[in-house]
Amino acid sequence: MLGDAWLWAAVEWSPPAYAEFYMRGGFDTPTTVVLLVAALVKAALLWLILRAPAPGPLNRRAKALRRLLYLAVAYSLVLWFPIALLPDAVNMAFQLALWTAIDVLYLLVIRWRSRMLRAAAGAMFAVELAGMANVLLDDLDLPELGSGGVFELGLMLSGVAATIITIVGQRRDGRWSRGTQVAGLLSLGVYTQAMPFNVLSGGNMALPIMMDAVGLVSTVWIAATARELPAEDRLADPPAARQRVIRVAVAAVTVLPIIALIQPEQAAHLTYTGRSMGCYDRPSVGDLKPAERDAAFLCRARSRDGGVPPMFPDSVPDQAILAYGRALCRTEDRDEQKAILTRAGSARPAWGVDPWDLVYVCPEIVGATNPELLRSTTETEAANAAYIAEKNAKCRDPWPRTKGVVQGTANYFLFVDGDPGYLVQDPKDAAAQETAEQAMDKVYDDDSNLIGVAGSAVLIGHVEDVSDLCLTVKAFRTAPPQRTAGWDQVSEVPIVSRSGRLTVPYMGEGGEVGAGAPMPNLAIAGKGRYRLRVYVRVDDAGEEQHLVVVFPGASKKRLELKP
Repeated sequence: MLGDAWLWAAVEWSPPAYAEFYMRGGFDTPTTVVLLVAALVKAALLWLILRAPAPGPLNRRAKALRRLLYLAVAYSLVLWFPIALLPDAVNMAFQLALWTAIDVLYLLVIRWRSRMLRAAAGAMFAVELAGMANVLLDDLDLPELGSGGVFELGLMLSGVAATIITIVGQRRDGRWSRGTQVAGLLSLGVYTQAMPFNVLSGGNMALPIMMDAVGLVSTVWIAATARELPAEDRLADPPAARQRVIRVAVAAVTVLPIIALIQPEQAAHLTYTGRSMGCYDRPSVGDLKPAERDAAFLCRARSRDGGVPPMFPDSVPDQAILAYGRALCRTEDRDEQKAILTRAGSARPAWGVDPWDLVYVCPEIVGATNPELLRSTTETEAANAAYIAEKNAKCRDPWPRTKGVVQGTANYFLFVDGDPGYLVQDPKDAAAQETAEQAMDKVYDDDSNLIGVAGSAVLIGHVEDVSDLCLTVKAFRTAPPQRTAGWDQVSEVPIVSRSGRLTVPYMGEGGEVGAGAPMPNLAIAGKGRYRLRVYVRVDDAGEEQHLVVVFPGASKKRLELKP
């Protein structure tokens, strides 16, 4: 009657505004039905939680334990919301303090009847509290006690072990009924199944809603533990009929969520999404086993990187995406790809699909025309290193008999699409980025200007439309002879080194732009003013060659030695 938002608030016990994140235009019929069923389940569990405490005397420790347990119940039901409005560190500090006190009182109040069992409980409680302390340290941006998957798995297992030992202690104590112990075991089952069920839900709200509802069973166990504290002997077991009902309920809670995961083949299996943890990396096809390649393609098909829409909508199941992918592999052109993507409901059918995405789903087809896409990371690195070495080997020193104090020759790799040129700059200058941009602007502002100068940065453009060029750099203590013969252009400009360094960017491992080998520091006289002379020529094959000569000099003039 009041709408989806208030239905959500009534069932999930959270503000109606929270529903806006999940509704996306309103709940569908299955989600509404699940919410109504969850309401009945939570109402039944809430009735068990709010039952009156058992009468009877309590000593000081038992009274304190009961009050703290009821505080934990209140936090689970109500207090979590106002406390969540505070910083995360405050929330975690409150929980750490609360459960530290509860665990200490568990050790003192429960009649373990075994020193070994009490010691084991204490150890598990300590590890469980260490996990909470670790989260608190993370919230405070302090060094953590440990990190990594193994550490987190150990903390999770210690929490399971702590629950089991507590239930064993309750059984040996004799005060707690079988129903309370069953509630503890059920809470353990819900705890261990919540994460895989939420992951496998794939965006379907039904399972998270039901898991939230049955998750109240842990609160039932805490409340029952507090309620039965005064009993001197174990409470009488319920009648046989009620025991059968309890067994059916336990079986239903255990089995029904698993059955809910079994869906017909035509249902949308959303195992992988662009936000799945395994989708952040982009492994090479050669690094993946055949069974892993489908998952990698699904990651790309659902990716929203850069804010672009995914290749396929979320309503398309994994199996259908893989089938569409194999169909796309057999297309001849973009028009056929567009037709398939349109049929699949893609938000960007005109974009088509690139070979480096399709290679994961049909490597034998894509690899026939693009064999480089089949390489492993190691093979790709080796091929890139060989390619760079080959390009560097083709470059020769144009002044082989004139040795500089320092010098270097390498291929300089440019952006394929319109790179303005390369920099000679002081990389340690505080204004390095600003001067580089100014030098680039000067080249763009004047198309006839091959060199842009701005303090400690000089941008040297290229004459031809090339993707790489041969570059030699030399540094001298005095100005070398001009030797302009054989060169198309020779220019000389001022440059400043404020840190005692002048160099050309190195492409480095995994880079795309820069020199194919590390270039030396050309500021051989340290900080100060230098002159930079640039020689440029293009051979008959269209290959462009540059020679950069640097030497100390105070002149600020710009000279065109050979226009």
